[in-house]
Amino acid sequence: MNPLSSRLQSLSPSETFAMAQKSNELKAQGIDVINMSVGEPDFSTPAHIKEAAKKAIDNNFSFYSPVPGFPELRKAICTKLKNENNLDFDPAQIVVSSGAKQSLCNVILSIVDKGEEVIIPAPYWVSYPEMVKIAEGKPVFVYAGIGQNFKITAKQLEEAITPKTRALILCSPSNPTGSVYTREELKSLALVLAKYPDIYVISDEIYEHINYVGKHESIAQFQEIRERVIVVNGVSKGYAMTGWRIGWIAAPKWIASACGLLQGQYTSGASSISQKAAEAAYTGSQDCVEEMRVAFERRKNLITKLLREIPGLKVNDPEGAFYIFVECGSYLGKGRIETATDLAMYLLEQGHVACVGGDAFGAPGHIRFSYATSDENIEKAISRVKGALEKLRTSH
Repeated sequence: MNPLSSRLQSLSPSETFAMAQKSNELKAQGIDVINMSVGEPDFSTPAHIKEAAKKAIDNNFSFYSPVPGFPELRKAICTKLKNENNLDFDPAQIVVSSGAKQSLCNVILSIVDKGEEVIIPAPYWVSYPEMVKIAEGKPVFVYAGIGQNFKITAKQLEEAITPKTRALILCSPSNPTGSVYTREELKSLALVLAKYPDIYVISDEIYEHINYVGKHESIAQFQEIRERVIVVNGVSKGYAMTGWRIGWIAAPKWIASACGLLQGQYTSGASSISQKAAEAAYTGSQDCVEEMRVAFERRKNLITKLLREIPGLKVNDPEGAFYIFVECGSYLGKGRIETATDLAMYLLEQGHVACVGGDAFGAPGHIRFSYATSDENIEKAISRVKGALEKLRTSH
């Protein structure tokens, strides 16, 4: 008999971390693997943020922090939301957690009950459905393919709503596709949701600052649903601080209080040193954010051009984040390659490039490349991918 709880038995392992682990195993054998599987900026954390952390250590910020976060950081987040997003929140509506992943999980566990449905547009980030399962909710997937730039329509949203729908998880800019919802597209979704007062929106905006089409738009801006939107964000992607583990929510007070209650029982406050670093990220110069965004845009243009030169791949133009989600269906069914996950494994073993099959993101027939790596690595990696796919094409 398996002694694990049924809760754990229902969970799937993270395919992104699994691919990263496999690429590390090959690297350990001395093989030159280019890892394009994990979503992590390759930049170092900016100097002024590191200095703030060192200063915090010297000033003995080494004790427990308040469960929802230091007041100074929560105020800095409110100022950021006002200045950048024109959203009014007070510090009591902010809860700081150990990464945006924990922030998301806190919200889902706080508002979703057993059997309730959560609408998740597909392709989706691998952890969304698993978090819903932990809460004993039911993920309901709404698929949007490359033809609609991987973005769901208001009509699709409305058709997915049932009396059991509790929440919608929306990610813009998107992981895994890089798609960005326009203000008009978000408005059309908000008008549908306005008709259903019991449905909440969990708006994952972690890639907000990595945007190639202008100003970031948040679904929280629409008054019709304003009191039912929970904004989730953090410093990991925009400030190259993945390992610092700081995420946060901006939410209606009762949801923020619930998340604080939950977090107080299982992790308490996030790292005190990391919080002081995050405060510096929000209150200091934002030049570093723009420098990284410009570099990511250059890389996006490069990888898009190179992938379009490979026969049999369909490639759109990502508008944000640092992923490109490629339609690769013409390569499936060749030899032992039945699925996109098989193809990703083939590219790892034959081309020594790590990427992730779209099956993990609810989009079979696609593969995701992260271009959070150097221009040189991108050129080398896509050249290898091209060679491996050519071999596959010509041998079958």
